[in-house]
Amino acid sequence: MNELFSALSRALSPYYTEMSIMLMATILVVYGDIINGHVKRILAPYHFTIRISLFVVLCAFGYGALTLYGAPFLKHVIAYLPWQYQGAGFVASFMLIGFLAERRRYI
Repeated sequence: MNELFSALSRALSPYYTEMSIMLMATILVVYGDIINGHVKRILAPYHFTIRISLFVVLCAFGYGALTLYGAPFLKHVIAYLPWQYQGAGFVASFMLIGFLAERRRYI
């Protein structure tokens, strides 16, 4: 079994950076509506132009920053796993996000 995990990690290791970006983007897709709902509630009393401007800032810079800084963080968290389990950790993370999306009736 360890040989299988090692082979998976060996095959995926050149793509860990891209996979962490994919994982962060997937998290933002699944949970972005919750973030938008909170922001919508906070911005509701403000004028239309302020709401639009802050929403654009949130989408352009907020989600961009979450992706830019969150992806290396996720890669760093996966790096805490022993090397032979890192590939399986990424696969398990994607499966967990898929499961959570299914529970939210997102898929």
